[in-house]
Amino acid sequence: MAATGAIMILFLVSHMAGNAKLFLGRDSFNEYAEALRTLAEPLLPYRALLTATEAVLLAAVGLHIWAAVSLARRAAKARPVKYVAKKSQANGYVTHIMRWGGLTLVLFIVWHLLDLTFGVVNPKGFDATPADRMIAGFDPSRWWVTIFYVVAVVLVGLHLRHGVWSAFQTLGLAKGSRYKALNALSVVLAAVLVVGFLAPPLAITFGVIK
Repeated sequence: MAATGAIMILFLVSHMAGNAKLFLGRDSFNEYAEALRTLAEPLLPYRALLTATEAVLLAAVGLHIWAAVSLARRAAKARPVKYVAKKSQANGYVTHIMRWGGLTLVLFIVWHLLDLTFGVVNPKGFDATPADRMIAGFDPSRWWVTIFYVVAVVLVGLHLRHGVWSAFQTLGLAKGSRYKALNALSVVLAAVLVVGFLAPPLAITFGVIK
């Protein structure tokens, strides 16, 4: 669970940094997108490294879901009789966030690929440049897409915050003097990613980027 989560966090950080290039202009964003596809050329074929990265990411997502289901089943078998005392609202909240946040992430990935990668549901289509697809995807007329994106990213942020903190605890790092620091780190990391991913689409929706 922690290992696959770490892989996805690394991807999210790099993806967020790439998205931020849209603030430098369409050409900068398009050049970044093209660079991803031509990495290691001519040693490797066009898009080979990017395709391999996508395969690793897809495997990580699949294994992460499998780990979540396996751990939930193991926990249920370990405690077949329910506790007499009810769970706290905080624990219930975390459980719902992790479950629905994960489901929302899966649905969002599917939509994100259809919209901005393959152009199937994007107004500009597949033949448009990455920047044009991005800007068209979050056009003010498609406000509902932006709302879905905001909700998905916030849920992912909450999922990420708890996941990172849980990983620190699982690895035995969150103890002693490091407890507060690592807890704060998990909050800051999640907040930075949420703000970083929301900045470009909101800038497009509100007309800052055209």
